[in-house]
Amino acid sequence: FEFSQKQRSNDLICSFFGALGSSYLYGYNLSVVNAPALYIKTFYNQTWMERYGEPIGADMVTMLWSITVSIFAIGGLLGALCVTLLTKLIGRKGTLLLNNGFAVIAALLLALGEKARSFEMLIIGRFVMGVDSGIALSALPMYLGEISPRHMRGSIGQFNSILICLGVFTGQVLGLPELLGQESRWNFLFAFLALPALLQLCVLPFLPESPRFLLMERRDEAGAEKAFRAFLGKKDVSKELEEVHAEGRAQNTLHMASVTELLLNPALRWQVITVIVTMACYQLCGLNAIWYYTNGILRDSGFAENVIPYIVLSTGGIETLAAVVSGLVIERIGRRPLLIFGFSAMAFFFGLLTVFLNFQDQYTWMPYLSFTCILAVIASFCSGPGGIPFVLTGELFEQSYRPAAFMIAGIVNWVANFAVGLLFPFMQESLQTYAFLVFLVVCVLGAVYLYFILPETKNKTFMDISQSFAKINKVPLVNKEIENELTIKAGSKELLQIFG
Repeated sequence: FEFSQKQRSNDLICSFFGALGSSYLYGYNLSVVNAPALYIKTFYNQTWMERYGEPIGADMVTMLWSITVSIFAIGGLLGALCVTLLTKLIGRKGTLLLNNGFAVIAALLLALGEKARSFEMLIIGRFVMGVDSGIALSALPMYLGEISPRHMRGSIGQFNSILICLGVFTGQVLGLPELLGQESRWNFLFAFLALPALLQLCVLPFLPESPRFLLMERRDEAGAEKAFRAFLGKKDVSKELEEVHAEGRAQNTLHMASVTELLLNPALRWQVITVIVTMACYQLCGLNAIWYYTNGILRDSGFAENVIPYIVLSTGGIETLAAVVSGLVIERIGRRPLLIFGFSAMAFFFGLLTVFLNFQDQYTWMPYLSFTCILAVIASFCSGPGGIPFVLTGELFEQSYRPAAFMIAGIVNWVANFAVGLLFPFMQESLQTYAFLVFLVVCVLGAVYLYFILPETKNKTFMDISQSFAKINKVPLVNKEIENELTIKAGSKELLQIFG
């Protein structure tokens, strides 16, 4: 029990500080631009007047603001494209440390843009912050998946989702008018970005690198053993080392595969398809569109304009609570049920929301039901689809293919993110409240696919998970002698410990 408690503490510390300067900043950036949007547009107009002696046109303001918001996703795509190279050259922890540099640079550009009278600095700062997020959303889940024992891999992996939600909530709180959501203070909202990054820079160097990376890619057995001891809180880690060695023998190579090699490998075909489908549904399931309607529904409910920001805080609170609950139950319930339930529940509440939105002008109490549906959609998303796709990407692939898999997942994530931001305004204009039916279809298709294709991965080794796909990929099972060798060696170690 003592080792278990120490192991849990070590993993939680590494997970928290790993996520603090990574997924937390991504979540913060999702919400931080909402509160100062009007002030930033005013700043754009003032800067334009100072330069050109005439007010900026409404179309130009809209274009500059659209670029400011959407360029975040373009930066994210670039960051995702860099992950494979960075994690190979400097490791998982090294990539997270380097990534803090992007966060600090972005914070300076965004915070000082007003003083420099340069709206270009804000746009470039958003782009750099996107690069940071693109790297973080691939490197962090990779690191968390590799440092976690398999019976805690899901819970530790959910730190990514929990810190995203906490970042969103922090952005909402700091954006309140009483805090930093004022015309004279909005630049401090962006200066805050540097704080978690600097804190991670101070702590992460003292935490171990991924033992799997050290053993299988750097061939540093002594370093891997030391890292395993730190994470597991025990001296004898021979069983864990042997498990990684067995995985390496099963792959017959320690060569880090490229994206092309991954895509052309028939033994990994359905794992790749599953990651693409799951990550696409993560972005296309409609959660981003929910934020578009929230304020309008609250106004229709009769809430005063100055009260709405405080009610919107409930959405961030529900997000965080649902993500925490998911992290607590994922090792009991499993990844597959939480994903299927999450997408199915989202589809159900999207259907109800469509009905309620179409009747809210006829009944004064209908907007309250609409807002309840919004909270239910958010909770359903965070119960599974909000975090498990990142966990799955790390679990479905063995060591040599994992960086390439995260690169593919990152590309799908950011392209879909950009597509939603670009297309949803047109969808909303043409379909009005029926736009949510598009997301309902996406959620249903995602749930059906996962029901028929995805095996459960909880408490399984990476080798076991690969074998779960062997039949559907139409490839032979791995050489059983390797698995038997692992079992015999592990059993021998335990007997030696018992009989001394």
